[in-house]
Amino acid sequence: MSRKDIHSYTGDAVITHLVLDLEVNFENRVLKGSAIYKIDPKNSDHIILDVNGPEILSVEVDNQPATYKLSEQDPILGMALTIPIHADSKSIKINYQTKPDASALQWLNPQQTAGNKHPFLFSQGQAILTRTWIPIQDSPGIRITYEATLRVPKDLMAVMSARNAQQKNPDGIYHFTMPQAVPAYLIALAVGDLNFKSTGPRSGVYAEPNMLEKAAWEFADTENMIAAAEKLYGPYAWDRYDLLVLPPSFPFGGMENPRLTFATPTVIAGDRSLVSLVAHELAHSWSGNLVTNANWNDFWINEGFTTYFERRIMENLYGREYTEMLASLAKEELKQNVLEIGPDHKDTRLHLDLLGRNPDDGMTSIAYEKGAFFLRMLEEKIGRPRFDIFLKTYFDQHAFQSMDVDKLVRYLKANLPIDSLKIDLDAWIYRPGIPEEIAEVNSDRFDNVVKAYNLMEAEQRWDTLMMADWSSHEWVHFIAQIPDSVQPAQLVKMDEAFHFSTSGNSEILATWFEKAILGGYSPTILSRIESFLIQVGRRKYLVPLYKAFKITGQIETARKIYAQARPNYHFVATSTIDQLLKE
Repeated sequence: MSRKDIHSYTGDAVITHLVLDLEVNFENRVLKGSAIYKIDPKNSDHIILDVNGPEILSVEVDNQPATYKLSEQDPILGMALTIPIHADSKSIKINYQTKPDASALQWLNPQQTAGNKHPFLFSQGQAILTRTWIPIQDSPGIRITYEATLRVPKDLMAVMSARNAQQKNPDGIYHFTMPQAVPAYLIALAVGDLNFKSTGPRSGVYAEPNMLEKAAWEFADTENMIAAAEKLYGPYAWDRYDLLVLPPSFPFGGMENPRLTFATPTVIAGDRSLVSLVAHELAHSWSGNLVTNANWNDFWINEGFTTYFERRIMENLYGREYTEMLASLAKEELKQNVLEIGPDHKDTRLHLDLLGRNPDDGMTSIAYEKGAFFLRMLEEKIGRPRFDIFLKTYFDQHAFQSMDVDKLVRYLKANLPIDSLKIDLDAWIYRPGIPEEIAEVNSDRFDNVVKAYNLMEAEQRWDTLMMADWSSHEWVHFIAQIPDSVQPAQLVKMDEAFHFSTSGNSEILATWFEKAILGGYSPTILSRIESFLIQVGRRKYLVPLYKAFKITGQIETARKIYAQARPNYHFVATSTIDQLLKE
């Protein structure tokens, strides 16, 4: 068997098109139906799919009943589903149903939604979770087109990472097509009490009714972001760009499912201060969805390029000084992440070694921020105009293809003056830590934040006179200046002045609550921290707070909160926090 991806059992024969027909059963929390696949046998006598949970009811090859074999269960990869085929076989069909605990699927009770009236379902396939709800070749290096029919309760709406309806169908039957080929991790669905509102000629937002107007207002700049992105790196290739605002349990900020970004409600801040997330997920329409990492060892090829591109979109819309604040926060996060992992640890390289490990282990800020600063270094050495031409050509020439590190390095050397400029690619890609030539980030606005903090700290005078027009990024940087050795009394005075504990901005809340726990102020506001951890499922916020409880000897408090919160979290979050609080 030829294994091109260490996280997939896939051999030589591949699927090329998928037709799903599934009934969504909220009572039993299962999907049941069929998957029909067009295949390219590639002269193989068998085809192998990845399965991790779905119960296989029957298999057909070219419309005839067929035998099949399931391997032993691997704790990370699941099972290999091997189906005998012929050199001229055209299709296979699998009748199956999922299990109620399928890792990719989160089934929510009405009380776990914004409206509190209807249940909700959403999927999260990255990195290798799509195999928990579809028997599939679950490798980012294999792309397929797909179509689907979903049968859902009549008062709910179904959407997918495909062409979507914009109104509820009274019969509860929804049909989808995705004519552009995508890897399995980008096949996504959601079902709930959803409405749609347009934000532009090719953009809009889906959300629960009581969230729709807020979301549409927050994402009003989406069409301008699309235009800014196209101006940089070429036409948008996916027809529409819509957003779906999910319930709070969604474990990520956003997921770049093509045509329909899945977004956390924590970005609905009421001031459009967190819309860089939209720019990031939109940028994935080029880096990630259009040109995709061939395997999860090269996750940075998706995320590093996207984070760089995100900041270019934000700079186009909001100016260089604004994006330098974002870059400054990111650089500090990168330094902290490298310090925590260890500057000599192999996981601080861009090109990872995830053999025998869950690819989720590689999804740290290293891929995002070290990758983005690598591209920023290239831009600064080569010059922005020339580098923009290079990136646009890169996306054009590799559209709807996969990219691995060897291929990328060859392309860089062939198209950029790497040697003449003495650019050390190995230091960035293959060696751990932060290279010496990482870009300097200068933010006058952050300099003013530091001055304000130092003055107030020296005079023990906490007021808002100096920061009336601050963005949330400036407030986050202000909180970051507070030393972990701060006394609880000082945190009390700051909270009384700035009302951090009652902020409506999740970035401010998460940063402040971490300081409160580390500084011994948490008992005073424990109910607010507990409420935040129960209501919000975004892993970026959860891990630092639970870790802060653990560091300060309050692991039993953390475990007590987690016991209440865990049912609201997605598997992606629980798999991390289970491990964190186990010891």
